[in-house]
Amino acid sequence: MAQPYIDTDECSGCGICVDTCPNGVLDIVGSTASVINEDACDECGECMEECPLGAIEVDED
Repeated sequence: MAQPYIDTDECSGCGICVDTCPNGVLDIVGSTASVINEDACDECGECMEECPLGAIEVDED
């Protein structure tokens, strides 16, 4: 199962990943992106590709 990981030290909270994710996996919580629905991640990688700071990785466990 895919597990998105957001480096909160790198994330600026811009929300591009949230808008890009087709499955509603991410949301802005506080001032950074957070995984709110991990089970919905299908490992498409769109969030990683669109993040301008490279703050997202998907760990395939």
